[in-house]
Amino acid sequence: MFDLTFLGTSASVPSADRNHPGLLVEAGGHRIMVDCGEGTQRQLLRSGAGFRRLDRLLLTHGHFDHVLGIPGLFSTLRLRQSADVMTIHGSPGTLDVVVRMLAGLWGEGRAPIPLQLAPLTEGRVLDAGEFTIDCFRVRHRDTESFAFSFESQVRRHLLPDRLSALGVPDGPVRKDLAEGRAVVLADGRTIDSEDVLGPPEGRKKLVIVGDTETTDGLAEHVRDADLLVIEATFLERDAATALDYGHLTAAKAAGLAAAAGVKQLVLTHISGRYPDEEILAEAVRVSPNTRLATDLDRLAI
Repeated sequence: MFDLTFLGTSASVPSADRNHPGLLVEAGGHRIMVDCGEGTQRQLLRSGAGFRRLDRLLLTHGHFDHVLGIPGLFSTLRLRQSADVMTIHGSPGTLDVVVRMLAGLWGEGRAPIPLQLAPLTEGRVLDAGEFTIDCFRVRHRDTESFAFSFESQVRRHLLPDRLSALGVPDGPVRKDLAEGRAVVLADGRTIDSEDVLGPPEGRKKLVIVGDTETTDGLAEHVRDADLLVIEATFLERDAATALDYGHLTAAKAAGLAAAAGVKQLVLTHISGRYPDEEILAEAVRVSPNTRLATDLDRLAI
């Protein structure tokens, strides 16, 4: 299961109701932030999520509305005497923006907290056992941009009725069967794990796409996602402007979700130039199970 807290849902200009981009993902004891716009640390407090066990930051790209909250957050973590190492994943160009930003405040090669920089290349970012994170490239103006795919592992539970019928005793043999290994019982019978395991269940897929100027090539990465979070900065009537600025329209985001069999679409990076109802209406016509994210929303899959 993945628990999401939307810390910021605005486009490049924030509003009284929408903070700059930031999203907290909690899964398997991990708390991972995707982007860190200006004001993110206050949003962490407002949401009740706080700063505990916050040690990994995934950056979609290096534009300031997605990274300017980093110095303030790091300064607060220092004051709280956090000893955790913060790992920042981003493209080389994005990490360079972060390094130069921190150097301007704390000096060359310095940061207020222990820091590890992890340059992104397409593929696996993290294998946390219970879930994995992969990244893939997206096109957004002159940046090196990445999106992120979270996927939980398939689980199969032992079937008590089958265990009883086959006379499988409690103890280590059941653990072996649960982990997919055949066992030999005391009476010499071999029990295969397939004889006592239920159907696969529990796989969940979450995809988070930051700013992107096109959906070309994204369908294979978002296919069959349980939840897709993606920007929708413009409406289709302003499609030419959207392309000039390197952003999507609500209709194009919804078209991607519909074509790729996404179960639920959540639109973010919302511009104040349009009423929320108009943005949602454009998307719902194409992908009915769509919602607009608002600051401090919580979702679970």
